[in-house]
Amino acid sequence: MLFSRTLLKRHSVLPGFDLALGFTLLYISLIVLVPLSAAFLKTASLSWAQFLEATTTPRVMASYRLTFGASFLAALLNAFFGLITAWVLVRYDFPFKRLVDALVDLPFALPTAVAGIALTALWSGNGWIGQLLPFKVSFTPVGVFVALVFIGLPFVVRTLQPVLEDLNRELEEAAATLGADRWQTFRRVIFPILIPALLTGLALAFARALGEYGSVIFIAGNMPMVSEITPLLIITKLEQYDYAGATAIAVVMLVVSFLLLLLINLLQAWSRKRQGRL
Repeated sequence: MLFSRTLLKRHSVLPGFDLALGFTLLYISLIVLVPLSAAFLKTASLSWAQFLEATTTPRVMASYRLTFGASFLAALLNAFFGLITAWVLVRYDFPFKRLVDALVDLPFALPTAVAGIALTALWSGNGWIGQLLPFKVSFTPVGVFVALVFIGLPFVVRTLQPVLEDLNRELEEAAATLGADRWQTFRRVIFPILIPALLTGLALAFARALGEYGSVIFIAGNMPMVSEITPLLIITKLEQYDYAGATAIAVVMLVVSFLLLLLINLLQAWSRKRQGRL
């Protein structure tokens, strides 16, 4: 037995732990840590007063409210409808199911600029959808919300689908045997199992929405204090050669995003721990 384990280690196709860990840390450092460190180092050239002045002006604060608020609301809406979409795709057979399943991935494949132009054309005052509405969508904060919903839906659906496919149907049959109706079975048996995956999808959709630029700038209108998102404000400062101011705003977004994602991860861990006790 010892000889076979030694032989397996010698002839393993994959590299050893030390080498694999080294390559992993090197790759993460080059792709993630170095760029983020550069942003913090550039921001460090500002004094605390200059940092506050660059990151708390009324225009910047308005962009924070729009970016984080619209991203979070879009992620919540995608969590709700993403759950329904994943449920339909997994549990039911219907005509053109493969086509619908492929359309879910369209925001992944579609260039963001193309998505922004298409959304603007659809939701503008004379567009196919916009002309039917009593309120304006394009070139308003509502347009930002629509674009963020569009790009975030696949993250929730694709996160929930594998969990629903692996769900043990015997649990539902047992609940029905004990007298539970469909709603009670979903609420007490199925939904608790889906909570970690649902939170993961919500976090991915939220993180994706925070950094979205291409599909938003066309439909937003980019009016300061009204429909200007924070990524656009960062680009504007870069074009004005205000690199320290741009990185200062980026650092604020990084810190807040990290804290929010950490909170969601803690909720996931709490949910898994709670399910283990049940």
